[in-house]
Amino acid sequence: MPDIFPEAPVRALRHLRLDTLVRLRWLAIAGQSLAVAGVHFGLGFSLPFGWCFVVIAVSAWLNIALRIRFPLSHRLREGAATALLAFDILQLAALLYLTGGLQNPFSILFLAPVMISATALPPRHTLALGLLAAALASLLTIAHWPLPWSGGDRPVLPPYYQAGSWIALLLGLGFTGIYAWRVSKEAHDLSAALAATELVLAREQHLSQLDGLAAAAAHELGTPLATITLVARELSRLAPPEGEMADDINLLREQVERCRGILGKLASLQDDDAGPLDQLSLSLLIEEAAGPQRPFGVPFEITLVGDKPEPVCRRNPGMIYGLGNIVDNAVDFARSKVTITAQWTQGAVVLTIADDGPGFASEVLMRAGEPYLSRSRDKESRAGGGLGLGLFIAKTLLERSGAVLEFSNLPLPATGASIRITWLREVFERDDRLLGPSNSELSALHATA
Repeated sequence: MPDIFPEAPVRALRHLRLDTLVRLRWLAIAGQSLAVAGVHFGLGFSLPFGWCFVVIAVSAWLNIALRIRFPLSHRLREGAATALLAFDILQLAALLYLTGGLQNPFSILFLAPVMISATALPPRHTLALGLLAAALASLLTIAHWPLPWSGGDRPVLPPYYQAGSWIALLLGLGFTGIYAWRVSKEAHDLSAALAATELVLAREQHLSQLDGLAAAAAHELGTPLATITLVARELSRLAPPEGEMADDINLLREQVERCRGILGKLASLQDDDAGPLDQLSLSLLIEEAAGPQRPFGVPFEITLVGDKPEPVCRRNPGMIYGLGNIVDNAVDFARSKVTITAQWTQGAVVLTIADDGPGFASEVLMRAGEPYLSRSRDKESRAGGGLGLGLFIAKTLLERSGAVLEFSNLPLPATGASIRITWLREVFERDDRLLGPSNSELSALHATA
């Protein structure tokens, strides 16, 4: 069986601003120019002054070209940022080649591009830059122009000292790179955890509002529905047993009972009383959600795929109501049938509810599950016009149970909408009443562990 559990959300990577690298390079250009000019003119040391400024001029030309080509706020992709930092390493290596190799005390500046990469780029890019710096440093130990010096007696460093400098530079590249990456990762994970916590708190606030709305609706509508039931009963007694009026009155009574059943479900969303039927298999869960919709004449095609044993969950009124709302929406828009497919593995439980109707409009699909957003159709649904809260309430209640929802349209040439609901199996089968955040939120929170 193919993997039915969706891939974990990939953590969004931070993108360096081009302006940041350009400013740092201008700073490096200024420092290099002052160092070369000071050594040549101030100290009177002999060095290839012209070639050094050619190398510096290439870096300055690149900065000017980037300023002209891109705006200051441009965000670099990982590959582009890595290429620019690699250029900085090559430019520095060229200057060191002209000025004594690793004998030049400024060779420590090899660390700067690697540290920048460690704080802002993925580890594989930092590793590539570190290997490039290490390779160039190794090359500079054996190939370089003489160290600039005044007079004829140039200092000759012992081979062991040069080897020690090379080893120290390599260790510095590794240590500073790992340290900078770790510090940056901790800061980023803390920021992601705070963002996920804010998201969870915002959804819990929505849930609290929904709970209050459900209780208020159940309380306020109970009396009017009781009155309608009483009037319908009197009309049924007075109306002729045969005729259209009797059929209409029976339909009215059925709909009133349906409304009372819905209000009963809403009122029981916070009911924690466990009974003898507290455990519910996946097939029974589907039947509880789809059963109230069978009288409307739309056939259901239910498929169960998975090895025994079948997943079993604790009866959760919120979960049942959310699934029922999605099934109700599918029945409203189906032309000939509603398809419900249940799949499970050792790690996941997936429920897909699809209809063969017109599907989601493109503007609706992008915002599916948001409040006050409704699928439109040419003819009125059997429930009449709504506020677009059905899918939002269903999505919120199901995410409260630990599910992740995906909205899509069926691939062509088929038509219709599809809603995929996924639980971790351990979450689906957990033996508690706690309703936690969604799997995506949990992934963001666990990234800090």
